[in-house]
Amino acid sequence: MTHDNILMSSNQQDNLENDQTLQYFTAIRLQEPETSVAITAIRTLIDVINRSSAGTMSELSHELKSAVQLLTTQTDSSMPSVKSGCELFLRFITLAKFDTFAIDECRQKLIERGKVFLDRALSSRQRISEYSQEFIVDGSIILTHSYSRVVLALLAYASKFTRFKVFVTESQPDKSDASVAYIMEKVTFVLMGAEAVVESGGIINKIGTFNIAIAAHEMNKPFYVASESFKFVRYYPLNNRDLPDHFKYKASTIARLSEKNLEMEHPLVDYTPPAYITLLFTDIGTLTPSAVSDELIKLYI
Repeated sequence: MTHDNILMSSNQQDNLENDQTLQYFTAIRLQEPETSVAITAIRTLIDVINRSSAGTMSELSHELKSAVQLLTTQTDSSMPSVKSGCELFLRFITLAKFDTFAIDECRQKLIERGKVFLDRALSSRQRISEYSQEFIVDGSIILTHSYSRVVLALLAYASKFTRFKVFVTESQPDKSDASVAYIMEKVTFVLMGAEAVVESGGIINKIGTFNIAIAAHEMNKPFYVASESFKFVRYYPLNNRDLPDHFKYKASTIARLSEKNLEMEHPLVDYTPPAYITLLFTDIGTLTPSAVSDELIKLYI
C-alpha cells in the first residue's frame, strides 16, 4: 500500500468516526429534547471512548480532543454549554493516573469515571431545586426569560410546596418582549437559567437577559441565576463585544457567512456582568458572583 493510500484510508477512518460522533449527538438531541446539550456532549464523549480503537492513551486523548472540537464547531447547539461540559468532563476523567494499566484497562476506567461524572451531572437539577427553595416564598411573582430546563425543573419542584405566579418572556429576535419594565414593577424577583457561567461570576445566556438584568437592577429586584456547575467555563469577557462568534451564532451561520456579514446577524446570546446578579443557585451550593472564580479553581485543579 502506497503512502497516499495509507493517508486516504486514515482520512476516511477519521471522517467515519466524525460522522458517528455527530450522529450520536444529534440522535440524543432529537430523542431527548429535555436533556441539556452539555449532558448530551458528555454522553457523546463516553461513546467515543467506547468506540475507540486507540492503541495508546495519547491516541485516545487525541480522539477525545478531536471530538470536542467537532462538537463545538459542527453542531448548532449552545456552544458555551458544550465547551464547559466537555472541558470539565475531560478534566475529571483524566485526574487519575493510568500509567500502570494496559490500554483496554485504561479505556474501561475512563468509562467508569465518565459515568460517575455523568451521574453527578444528571442529579444537578434536583440539588439546585433543593438549594433554592428558601428563596421562593408563597405568593411570589417570578419573571423568567425563555425556557431554561433547569429553571423549569426548579419551579416544578417548588410548586409542591408553595404557590407562585410566573411571567415568561420570549427571546426570539422577531418576537421580542417589550413589556419587561412594565412587568418588573410587579415581580418579586427574576429567575434565569444560563448557557454558561464565566470566571467573573457573570453569565452568558439567551439574548435579552442583560436587558432584563438592567431593569431588575434599576428597580431593586433580586436577579437569581440557576445553573449546573458543569456550565462553569474558564472565560473572562469584559463586555458583550468580547464574546467570540462561536458563542454568539450557530455553527451553520458562521460557515455560511463571512466575518463582515456576521455583524448583520442577530446574536443568540448576551453577557450579563456579575454586578447585576444577586445569587447563583448551583448544584455545589448557593453562590455569590464573586465566589464563582474560587469554585472554578476547585473544579479545574
